[in-house]
Amino acid sequence: MKTDHVERLDRKRIEIANIVSLLMGFSQSILAYVLSSYFKIASGSENVGTFYMVAYVISLVILLNLHKIVRLIGKANVYYFALIAKIISVTLLIFLDPSRLGIALLMIYLIAVNVEWTTLDVILESYSTDKKSGRIRGLHLTILNAGFLFGPLISAKILDVMSYQGIFFFALVSSALTLAFALPAFRNINHRFEQKLKVAEMIRKVISRKDLLRIYYVSFSLEFFYALMVVYTPLYLLDLGYSWDKIGIIFTIMLVPFVVLQYPMGILADKKFGEKEFLIFSVFLMGISTFMIFFIGAASVAVWASILFITRVGAALVEILRDSYFFKRIDGYDVDMINFFRTAVPMAYILGTMVATLAVFFFSTRFIFLIIAAVVLSALYPAFKLADNKSEKEMAHEQYVLAEERQ
Repeated sequence: MKTDHVERLDRKRIEIANIVSLLMGFSQSILAYVLSSYFKIASGSENVGTFYMVAYVISLVILLNLHKIVRLIGKANVYYFALIAKIISVTLLIFLDPSRLGIALLMIYLIAVNVEWTTLDVILESYSTDKKSGRIRGLHLTILNAGFLFGPLISAKILDVMSYQGIFFFALVSSALTLAFALPAFRNINHRFEQKLKVAEMIRKVISRKDLLRIYYVSFSLEFFYALMVVYTPLYLLDLGYSWDKIGIIFTIMLVPFVVLQYPMGILADKKFGEKEFLIFSVFLMGISTFMIFFIGAASVAVWASILFITRVGAALVEILRDSYFFKRIDGYDVDMINFFRTAVPMAYILGTMVATLAVFFFSTRFIFLIIAAVVLSALYPAFKLADNKSEKEMAHEQYVLAEERQ
């Protein structure tokens, strides 16, 4: 467990962060599921994983050193710079046809998104308390994913009518709104990180805390799932003959669990059960349902929506339980730990795209779903080995037993 520290709950700041995450979620979801098709058209190649890999290698280097940047200029300024870089990249993309320059700008966009989300995590943790991490993170993820929910459907409609320039225009508008709201809201949240850790020292610090290392691997497996599913599911469905209109419907249904399940599960984790048992079940559900995709071909929209919905039930539960577990074991001063934890995203994309590139070269795209399932199910072992966080109910029972023993 982490050392003793003083925490303070700031509900107003948390509400601001939630509204910002709603806008960020919508902005990112407009682009998330069409990036792979843009890379495919711009490069003329089916094997688009290289572009993601390069972007996430750069992201990994930045995140490993992000605590140093925060120490120099503060949390809010890092967030602002990332958001502005994202706005500049999509603005330029509006005026370009799919091209090599467009690929480079989208890679900058992906890097900025990683830094933006990680810094928002740091800001949110500064105003949270451990005992309410499940509720705080559950509500935060629910609001964030509400922003994501209609993105695929809207982007599919825009793509049919206005091509990629329309997608980039809507991403620009939503990103500009995010900046307009975040600029006055976060300007006084410029706390700086005081520790001067080197990357190797930070890694040793994580390795010495076994449960953080275990939950990191669970997080990696989830991000590996996201990395390859986001890239290859739309490409696979397009190859099967589905239109963007139908894909938009499938993906919108698929994302519903993120809005419905995460806040209630966060409450249960805080009050009743802790995270461990539900986390094990959720990892299993996500892995098995992903494995089943391998056996589905050109089925109906309902069949595809159903199986992808089940995968996201597992993913939504893993996401909130992972965050709830991790943030109960660190605090807002552990900027280095938060940065390292979020390197699971670029690590998953780097390794995922390397594996997927080889898989597509030697096998069909469908084979990738077996790889995703295997990686997800490999997270069951570290999930079983986690020391569980005690819920409010369990802590109250322990206090009752201790009181009885004293009498």
